[in-house]
Amino acid sequence: MAGIALTSLYAENGWVGSLLAPLGIQVSFTPLGILVALVFIGLPFVVRTVQPVLADLDQELEDAAASLGATRTQALVRVVLPSVWPALLTGFALAFARAVGEYGSVIFIAGNLPGVSEIAPLLIVIRLEEFRYADATAIATVMLVASFVLLLIINRLQRWAELRGSKHG
Repeated sequence: MAGIALTSLYAENGWVGSLLAPLGIQVSFTPLGILVALVFIGLPFVVRTVQPVLADLDQELEDAAASLGATRTQALVRVVLPSVWPALLTGFALAFARAVGEYGSVIFIAGNLPGVSEIAPLLIVIRLEEFRYADATAIATVMLVASFVLLLIINRLQRWAELRGSKHG
C-alpha cells in the first residue's frame, strides 16, 4: 500500500509530484523515490526508539544547561543528543535492517529501470526466476556482508557512546 500511495503522490500528475515537476525534480521511478520510500518505511522505527528516551529525559538537565548559559543549540548538542544517541543508533539499525530487504513498498516507486532504479531484492527475484541461483546467491551474499559491516559499525558506535558517556557521566 505504501509503495502505491507514494507512487501516486510523487508521480508527475500527483499532488506532490505536480508541485515538484516545474522545479525539475522527479521522484517517482528514480533513486530519489527509493530514498523517499525507505525513509517513509524506516522513520517509524527511529521515532519509536527515540520517543521513550526523550520522554524519560529529565527536564532539569536542560534547565541546568540554560542556567549555566548554554544556548538552546548547545543544550541540544551537549545534553539531549548524548542521551538520545544510543536510541538513535538502534532506530537506525532497525530501519536499515528493514530497508535492506524491503521489496513491497519500494518496488512500485522504483520503476525498476535497469541501471537506474533497480533494487537488490528485485535483482535476486529476477535471477531466481531465471534459474540463475549462483547469481542470486552472489547478490544476496554481498547484501549480507554489507549489512554485517554496517551493523558492526553501528555496534562499535554504540559501544563508543556508552564508554564516552560513562567517562563524562
